[in-house]
Amino acid sequence: MDSPSRRSTLTIALCFIVALIEGFDLQAAGTAAAGLRESFALDPKMMGWVFSVGIIGLLPGAFFGGWIADRIGRKKILISAVLLFGVFSLCTAYVDSYSSLLLARFMTGLGLGAALPNLIALCAEAVNERNRGTAISVMYCGVPLGGALAAVVAMFSTEHWQTTFIIGGLVPLLVVPLMVWLLPESTAFRQQHSASGGVRPSTVQALFGEGRARTTLALWLSYFFTLTVMYMLLNWLPSLLLEQGFSKPQAGMVQMLFNLGGALGSLLGGLLLDRCNGVKVVLFVYAGMLLSLTGVGLSVGILPMAVAGFATGLFVMAAQLVLYALAPPSYPTAVRATGVGAAVAIGRLGSVAGPLAAGQILAAGAGSAGVLLATSPGLVIAAVSILTVISRSRPAAEVQLKATH
Repeated sequence: MDSPSRRSTLTIALCFIVALIEGFDLQAAGTAAAGLRESFALDPKMMGWVFSVGIIGLLPGAFFGGWIADRIGRKKILISAVLLFGVFSLCTAYVDSYSSLLLARFMTGLGLGAALPNLIALCAEAVNERNRGTAISVMYCGVPLGGALAAVVAMFSTEHWQTTFIIGGLVPLLVVPLMVWLLPESTAFRQQHSASGGVRPSTVQALFGEGRARTTLALWLSYFFTLTVMYMLLNWLPSLLLEQGFSKPQAGMVQMLFNLGGALGSLLGGLLLDRCNGVKVVLFVYAGMLLSLTGVGLSVGILPMAVAGFATGLFVMAAQLVLYALAPPSYPTAVRATGVGAAVAIGRLGSVAGPLAAGQILAAGAGSAGVLLATSPGLVIAAVSILTVISRSRPAAEVQLKATH
């Protein structure tokens, strides 16, 4: 029989691999943007829709992926999600019209969306409470590393944008048998499922019952505004840099540094949250994000831009990680994937708004500085909202700690 530590390690390792593929596929459209624009003769607004339709797919994917997982299991839904985004990423390389391109990106987004709440729930339930943030961090740093790999592939396949989507489709299909064979189902889910006889509270009760309404709404606000900024940058950063006069290889390098900073930030976010005062961590991360975004808007040389790009990636991903680490403990096991999935889905509304808003702001002639300036008020709202979640969760954690002693 597997030991708990071996099960935990296996769960986190396999979830990391899926997160790596997810990060690659999430950024595939951004890194292949120039090739897509040329092949399908897309203007900035049409390009905005190519980015956003995939993110629109993430929204129902995240909500229903979490909701169904609370009923039939995290493992089954995660494997189905990986199959779905693998198949449609592959399809993206072979589409021959703008409408079929949009459909392929939507379906890829649906699969990517369903994967994330289950990755978070599996990792949160694989370890004890003290290491929860760290486990989610280790898993999630796969996302920016996957994004960095997508940037590298794009740099070496400038003539063939399809290569990115072929890799992003074949790799998940090869990983699925490994997951079927090795990935353990969450022990917490299995215990809860057998204890309750499969009976689950309603969705409204899951999200707003037992005094969770304020926490749920605060999580939704912080997810919405943080993901608005993150996806605006993930999709538009190379284009913004080209508009500022940087060459394509320079823009690719900054995009890669943004992702490497993100990998470090995602590790730091959970580690800091497990070891330091949550309020200080949130203030540090969101202040860092505002400063680094200012740096991206004002930098003129490639060296300061590279530093600003790296710092922006670090702080944006650290903020994302803080949010992902704070959502699972806000909900009991029976409704955890539903709670996390709903928060991620609401965040996806922000992710849809971000690239579309950036496209509109650029089309109106406001330039890169205008795009980056528009993000500031939302980040302040996100920081204040997540601070209320921490202040509400602290008394509950103290009660739980007293009960265990």
